[in-house]
Amino acid sequence: MAETLILPQTTNRREIYETLLPQIAALIEGETDLTANLANITAALKEAFGFFWVGFYLKKEGQLVLGPFQGPIACTRINFDKGVCGAAYTRRETILVPDVEQFPGHIACSSLSKSEVVVPIFDRNGEVAMVLDVDSDKLNDFSEVDVAGLERVARLVTAFL
Repeated sequence: MAETLILPQTTNRREIYETLLPQIAALIEGETDLTANLANITAALKEAFGFFWVGFYLKKEGQLVLGPFQGPIACTRINFDKGVCGAAYTRRETILVPDVEQFPGHIACSSLSKSEVVVPIFDRNGEVAMVLDVDSDKLNDFSEVDVAGLERVARLVTAFL
């Protein structure tokens, strides 16, 4: 695939996901390196939506450890019982947070982060292998459209694992 994304000239996130997802699938198809694929996925999401921060935390050594990301520097390690990422990992479900200040135990890697969505990514054995974390610097910036789109991204990653 070319190194250029073709994105619709719209702010309609549903349309952007519909255009972006096949391009992400093509981007990672045939590439065997996990880091390279996760890096390209974060870059594609950042480019398409302009998210404040987007990245992966991988399950390693009994914690979630920072993986490929786009945005400002981030927390390097997150315990499974801490923050939105830990909650998504532990609950094994996507968590949408309209206002991070209202989420008990939120980890403020950046004070500029205002809303967040975290999607667990399962390996082929059904275990959570990592989470996809997306932050916005705007309150209530994410909707069920984002949840559905990001869960589809997660399924692309699962198919690769």
